[in-house]
Amino acid sequence: MEIFDIVDEMGNPTGETVERTYAHTMGIRHRTSHIWVIRKSGGKVQALLQKRSDEKDSFPGCYDTSSSGHIHAGDEPLYSATRELFEELGIKAEPEDLIPAGMFPVDYILTFHGEPFYDVETAFVFIYLKDVDEKELKFSDGEVTGVRWFDMDYIEKTIKERTEGFCVPPGGFQVAKKWCDENM
Repeated sequence: MEIFDIVDEMGNPTGETVERTYAHTMGIRHRTSHIWVIRKSGGKVQALLQKRSDEKDSFPGCYDTSSSGHIHAGDEPLYSATRELFEELGIKAEPEDLIPAGMFPVDYILTFHGEPFYDVETAFVFIYLKDVDEKELKFSDGEVTGVRWFDMDYIEKTIKERTEGFCVPPGGFQVAKKWCDENM
């Protein structure tokens, strides 16, 4: 059973906790870490997107942020980000390998597998710039089925056009893109 800190809009814990299922059935704000694996190739900035398992409780089978996950109660965003990178992609990152890029709010209700899914989060975004060979990654069972590099311009187009098969959060993309525009 996963337990999360209930947080305010800035991601500050309130002192109360909530179980994952209850957070997503009642729309209770909690925190997540989103990690963007970024590189420059052929003069273009690219991001490594993961393909979510068909078994995921939200956005099954879609391309999503490189790695992301819930922040467990008592954990900090940076610790969670390093854990998620390792759990989902097998990337063993040190805290200093992750660059804080900002935060964004998540607030929606959609239906997956015939059930309503409320997602109310404060998401912390990190950038990972070290070389990654996608053929050497080790995917988490039941979480990720593959990865692929995409130009940031293409990702932006999929978000604007709401291309089926992509579920990259627009807010997280905007934080990552802004960081890339300013630093790459």
